[in-house]
Amino acid sequence: RHLLAIMHRYRFRSAEQLAAYLGLVPVERQSGSSLAGPSRLSKAGPARVRAVLYMAAVVAIRYNPDIKAHYERLLARGKAKKSALGAAMRKLVHLCFGVLKTQKPYQPNFAFSD
Repeated sequence: RHLLAIMHRYRFRSAEQLAAYLGLVPVERQSGSSLAGPSRLSKAGPARVRAVLYMAAVVAIRYNPDIKAHYERLLARGKAKKSALGAAMRKLVHLCFGVLKTQKPYQPNFAFSD
């Protein structure tokens, strides 16, 4: 419901634009010429929607096989759990964007790549 309202109001052309608006893009911590610490989410958009997506991602990594596989691949590559959960949130936004834009039901194994 939250994503539908935001997408209707702002008319995003791509899922990347929507994810950036929601603050789900990674931002490197940088001070001068050194990278100080791991990347984090930008948190630029509405916090309420991010909170809803957070809980949706927590549930999805347990019950949605595609999101779970994506999350586990990131963990296997050495990503932190919180970073992988942020990626799962972003992936959910991409999936929701596709479903809402195409007006077709979710297809679990449709070209799911990293």
